[in-house]
Amino acid sequence: MPTPREPSPSRSSGLIAGADHRRTLDALLVNAPLRDYAERPRVNDFTLPVLGMAYLATYAAAQGFNVGVLDAEAHGLRIDHTADIVNHAAPRWVGFNLLAPTYSVSARIAAALDPAIKVMLGGHQARAMPEHILADPRMSRCAALVVGEGETRVAALLHDHRARTDLPQVMWLDPVRRTPVAGSAPGTAHHLAPDIDALPFVDRRYLAQDPHHEADRWEANMVGARGCPYNCSFCGAAVSANPDVSIRTRRPDNIIAEMRQLRDGGVTAFRFVDDLFLGAKRVIDRMMTAFTAEHVGDWAVWDATGRINVLHRASDATLDTLASNGLREVALGIESGSDRMLTLIDKRIDSAMTRQVVRRLTERGINVKGYFILGFPTETQHEVDTTVHLVHELWNLADRLPGHFRASVFEYRPYPGTPDWHRLIATGRYTADQLLDYTAVDLTDNGVDESMRERDEFNFSTNLQLSDVPVTHIRARLAALSREQHARTAAA
Repeated sequence: MPTPREPSPSRSSGLIAGADHRRTLDALLVNAPLRDYAERPRVNDFTLPVLGMAYLATYAAAQGFNVGVLDAEAHGLRIDHTADIVNHAAPRWVGFNLLAPTYSVSARIAAALDPAIKVMLGGHQARAMPEHILADPRMSRCAALVVGEGETRVAALLHDHRARTDLPQVMWLDPVRRTPVAGSAPGTAHHLAPDIDALPFVDRRYLAQDPHHEADRWEANMVGARGCPYNCSFCGAAVSANPDVSIRTRRPDNIIAEMRQLRDGGVTAFRFVDDLFLGAKRVIDRMMTAFTAEHVGDWAVWDATGRINVLHRASDATLDTLASNGLREVALGIESGSDRMLTLIDKRIDSAMTRQVVRRLTERGINVKGYFILGFPTETQHEVDTTVHLVHELWNLADRLPGHFRASVFEYRPYPGTPDWHRLIATGRYTADQLLDYTAVDLTDNGVDESMRERDEFNFSTNLQLSDVPVTHIRARLAALSREQHARTAAA
């Protein structure tokens, strides 16, 4: 497939969202492409919005700074083109959200930037491996590595980069000793957990594809809480991997006010992407009391992530209230059909619990999206087959009920800082470099296989056989399940 022509940097300012191009750009926040699209063009049509970056940009703009967001993944940009756009825009600062699968892409972009542009780094990878990143020659111009939630600290850095010496958990490389140092000062801990009810609502001008039109509705993504109290061994949000995160939930009136603001712009469908919206009983009860009082179910539908153990304990009346308040779909981290694997990864559920929750939700016309992972460390062939069987069982169960069940299946990959990461390193069989050697896997047959297009952005692998099952077999089962789900969705 030929590489599509891209506009020159001088004509690409339209790709920078939210900035006032008549003013000097204080900061350009860059969501790096998941791979270099010079090698293989992007084939999927939609990618998740960068809400975290939009929060940073919105808050900084409210403090008077001119900020833009360049979502190179949403636009399918090449690495060299992304760097050219940044250099042409000439911001005072450029910021990157570092993720393990795309760290090397971000580092290549950073290395190609004009030395006059100061580099700011954040994200899960920055939290998990700050010393490693600051020692990377490609990141040599990093003036601030921000660990954790950055709204107030980013704005302080834009005001004066020397503020880093007083800001907690902001790191940089000492220019003389070449060792990492961190800022700190008494009375600054509030920067680590901003009041999420006091933050301005996300300015959607910073998002390339949100709101987006889906079927017959305009939909928008939202965050209702920050932090997760669980410790799933494979997850970057695991509480042990984020010891500095204070778990907070937005007030119901604050959330409803943002929903109403979006409704005024034509949005009638909402997706809550945080871990807690349907992941804690007290949150569910508070939110549903407010949703009922505001008659949300009369003017909106909404989706949310949920916890199987929490929903398993929910009363029938609670589930009925969720349905009447417009709940359209719940995303559940089912992960495996093997109870041994579920115990090993600390999911606090079993397969019987999963069946019951899926049945109770779909009986009420609430759709369920189940996330599954194949290839966990030590997983056997029988356990992989058990997971595949569970997917089919849940499809068949929901086929007889008002709600639908759909499966989204992933190949296992380790993330730094997680319990799994530490376990794998402790075996002595793997190095950090091996576990970080992500490559993009093309399951689309160079864009031809339509059933794989929508999941193309998720196909990353270290190509290490961490389970008892060959990677090729794991990938074949993943592809087979994805193709069947695509066919079922098309036939619905």
